[in-house]
Amino acid sequence: MNTPLGVNYDGAGRCHFRVWAPYAEKVKLALVSPQMQTFELQKDAQGYHSATVEVAPPARYYYVLDEKKQRPDPASRFQPLGVHGPSEVVDANFAWNDVGWRGLPLEDYVIYELHVGTFTPAGTFDAAGEFLDELKALGVTAVELMPVAQFPGTRNWGYDGTYPYATQNSYGGPLGLKRFVNACHARGMAVVLDVVYNHLGPEGNYLGDFGPYFTGRYHTPWGQAINYDDAGSDEVRHFFIENALYWVTEFHVDALRLDAIHAIFDQSAFAFLEELGAAVHTRAAELGRKILVIPESDLNNPRMITARELGGFGLDAQWSDDLHHALHTLLTRETSGYYEDFGSVSQLAKALRQGFVYTGQYSPYRRRRHGRIPEHAQPKQFVVFAQNHDQVGNRLLGDRLSQLVSFPALKLAAGVVLLAPGTPLLFMGEEYGETAPFQYFVSHTDADLIAATRKGRAEEFASFGWRGEIPDPQSEDTFLKSKLNRQLKCRPENQALEAFYRELIALRQRPVFRCTPKENIVVRTREAEQVVMLEIWDGEERVCAVFALAEADTGLEVPLLPGRWRKLLDSEDVRWGGQGSRVPETVDSDGEVRLLLGPRSLVLLARAER
Repeated sequence: MNTPLGVNYDGAGRCHFRVWAPYAEKVKLALVSPQMQTFELQKDAQGYHSATVEVAPPARYYYVLDEKKQRPDPASRFQPLGVHGPSEVVDANFAWNDVGWRGLPLEDYVIYELHVGTFTPAGTFDAAGEFLDELKALGVTAVELMPVAQFPGTRNWGYDGTYPYATQNSYGGPLGLKRFVNACHARGMAVVLDVVYNHLGPEGNYLGDFGPYFTGRYHTPWGQAINYDDAGSDEVRHFFIENALYWVTEFHVDALRLDAIHAIFDQSAFAFLEELGAAVHTRAAELGRKILVIPESDLNNPRMITARELGGFGLDAQWSDDLHHALHTLLTRETSGYYEDFGSVSQLAKALRQGFVYTGQYSPYRRRRHGRIPEHAQPKQFVVFAQNHDQVGNRLLGDRLSQLVSFPALKLAAGVVLLAPGTPLLFMGEEYGETAPFQYFVSHTDADLIAATRKGRAEEFASFGWRGEIPDPQSEDTFLKSKLNRQLKCRPENQALEAFYRELIALRQRPVFRCTPKENIVVRTREAEQVVMLEIWDGEERVCAVFALAEADTGLEVPLLPGRWRKLLDSEDVRWGGQGSRVPETVDSDGEVRLLLGPRSLVLLARAER
């Protein structure tokens, strides 16, 4: 299993082809360019078919299974004509200039999630690269790309990819992605790539013709589950683990975000996710780089980020949906769907303190107990956010927080996320209050599949009780409406919001925020006043963030250690588009201080040096 999958070019006019196809007795390589030729591959005992052929990039080819089915390569590096077209041989060589790049530790991550197709008018890697200096100036240290594996057509979130190794042709293909990563590293920014190992999209999905890539044991929301624990699963695991290593090795990616691991079903003693994490960390050590594995999960299972020596999977961090849900319900008062489980200030406090709100208690939405206490986890291991592609895009109209709450509330949400002990993530455009929706879009070619997609979206919204016409996922207009409108940045209010984000991120660089152990965090609440107080300390530095969630002025006594405290930030300050701060520049505490806070506002105080 050590020989790489797919096609590997030796740089001297020869390529080694290798495909796992145990279902086929014979596999032929059918070259369609530069000239039509066929070659029979040799099959081994494990079901791998391989051959070395004198051909060079950009030759195009198919595999022919038992003289019946002509299929693209499951491990294709490039699909220039889409998911049904021939695969193309790619030269892996690239003129990297990041020789000294070693990656970033998790505590340095300020993540900016973007969708390549809607981030710019052109919708390409190169076009996105033109905005990296702006992101750098904002304070972003890591850019997260939504999935870029080849999907049908030119419009898709990326979760319908069917060629895990092939970089989307309409985005700029493998060379475009490498240029983007190179440009990020030149600016000291890491790259996080969203990868999908829980399912493959329906159109162009031919893996089932080659071997037992799928299993009937389990069912996901998207169809058959990938086979991680049934007969033949060793080679399936190899296929996806090699994919992870491909991105971090050939493309110099710094972290992998694993999509919806709760839909990865695996009852084996050595779980696929543990094996994947170990393989990536081993490769990181070999490369002398820091490479992270960050799963998305709604299971509230701390085993994912618990060290392997303590019985966990040893992954680096995981997304914290609970903080989002707790914050969202307090700001919007929505209580439908999974928001039914949230709505109290104490829940937001708990999410700030330990990442999960549900740690084993009863969940009304699930109608059962949910979650477990993350006793071995540190705050930095939870990725926190007020918006992301799911929480925006899976709303009926794809409306952002800027369309749901007031301007002060947008600043408050930014403060909660960027001053939280976790690892912050921003969704493209939120820093200046983008108002364009982020809606679900596809460009399938099969009429039945298009109809099924429309029906599926309607059913998905049923539990939320949302009423109205659902944007047509197949319509190009839905996609175009989702593109960012940077003209908003010319407006004073949007400029003030972006400046506020920049200030928050700059404050976050203080050591007290970067690597605070949970033992150095105290969170207090005033449920009646709708206030959360977050106190963090590190050595001699101690800060206190006060978040006022009420929609009216709030006066309260804030417990602070005796001594002088100085104001670092007040969202009510005029320079942030507020009505004017009513908190003095310095306050003297005898154990507590009375503060007057504006509606939906935050204040950050730091204890002055003694």
